[in-house]
Amino acid sequence: MVETSATTVTGEPASGPRKSSWKYIGPGIVVAATGVGAGDLVATLIAGSKFGYTLMWAAVIGCVVKISLAEAAGRWHLATGRTLFDGWRSLGPWTTVYFAIYVVVWGFIYGATAMSSSALPIVALFPDGPGLKFWAIVTGLIGLVFVWFNRYAVFEKVMTVLIGIMFVVVVYVAARVVPDVGASFAGLLPVLPDGSLLYTLGLIGGVGGTITMAAYGYWVNAKGWSDTSWMKVMRLDNRVAYITTGIFVVAMLIVGAELLHASQIALTSGDRGLLDLGKVLEDRFGDGTAKLFLVGFFATSFSSLIGVWHGVSLMFADFVERFRVLAEGADPAQEHEGREAAERRQRSAPFRAYLLWLTFPPMTLLWLDEPFGLVIAYGVLGAFFMPFLALTLLWLLNSSRTPREWRNGWLSNGMLGLAGLLFIVLCVQQVRELPW
Repeated sequence: MVETSATTVTGEPASGPRKSSWKYIGPGIVVAATGVGAGDLVATLIAGSKFGYTLMWAAVIGCVVKISLAEAAGRWHLATGRTLFDGWRSLGPWTTVYFAIYVVVWGFIYGATAMSSSALPIVALFPDGPGLKFWAIVTGLIGLVFVWFNRYAVFEKVMTVLIGIMFVVVVYVAARVVPDVGASFAGLLPVLPDGSLLYTLGLIGGVGGTITMAAYGYWVNAKGWSDTSWMKVMRLDNRVAYITTGIFVVAMLIVGAELLHASQIALTSGDRGLLDLGKVLEDRFGDGTAKLFLVGFFATSFSSLIGVWHGVSLMFADFVERFRVLAEGADPAQEHEGREAAERRQRSAPFRAYLLWLTFPPMTLLWLDEPFGLVIAYGVLGAFFMPFLALTLLWLLNSSRTPREWRNGWLSNGMLGLAGLLFIVLCVQQVRELPW
């Protein structure tokens, strides 16, 4: 990837290239806070509890892979002035069909999952208060009202606070268990213990976001970054995001290795595993540390909730906008993407309709077991999304759809190709494990 003089999609010189500066950081913080959920932390803890520090190298590779994917999504938005869905649409109608089914089914089940995950630590902190269903509904409604009435700038500030809480708590807990520095450095040497392949692939590919990685370019535009003069800033922002994610993963591996591995303590899979860890921390370090951890658990879950409520609703609004233009037979040419387009979408009916879809229909799943067929559809569609994202970005960024100076270089092609292969393997494994 070689940077040359920046131009807009109209061929005019962009404003002078902006120096990468910490003061611009924002969308990366949002994508990191959204992408790391409670289930990701549990998966990392379990890997640490089973294999100690041995898979530390996989966490580092996963960080690099995610940097490459998010950079590609952001580069597409800035270099072309088009949204990612507009790029997908240019690859053929099959992308529209896939995304339409995916975003409806995924949103329905994810809404219930996000609300339950956010409610779990509240119930643990206030065991004598209302139950899980009550708090799940409350967190969903708070997320709905917050995203409905606030624009990106306020949303980003709140996400920054939440990721700050997550960071302090996770690093504090890792420090309390006193990491073995020598063993952690030894874990950077690639080794695959018996039975570790799936855990390794999960660490590389599973932590740090799925559809929220595709939303990164939309948040870049909402921030006001609209042309190639922001490319250096976006790349710094993205690296900060996934280095932060990498620190989360390493810290939870340390906790799993030091607190659980030696004692052979097993955690429940899924979000409830963090409640198990809270009890272990209470036994080991006292009630104060356990409560602090539950606050971090809530910040982790609720940041993912409002991040999806905002980012995926933006994507859905763009999807409806493109579909409507094509259905009307109008010229699909569009304005250059930037803050104004993002703000218009945040006020649009499709944006708010998807917010309602994420919030109210999923509440029914809080009382009902998830329907078998819906679980299968959710699992299959979700498993296919990351290969879909990696391979379509590889396609778009090597084609004439992208200005020549911003197409992939050998490094980007290598990383996106590696990501595509990795996610295909994970996809096959996830589909095999579904309860057919």
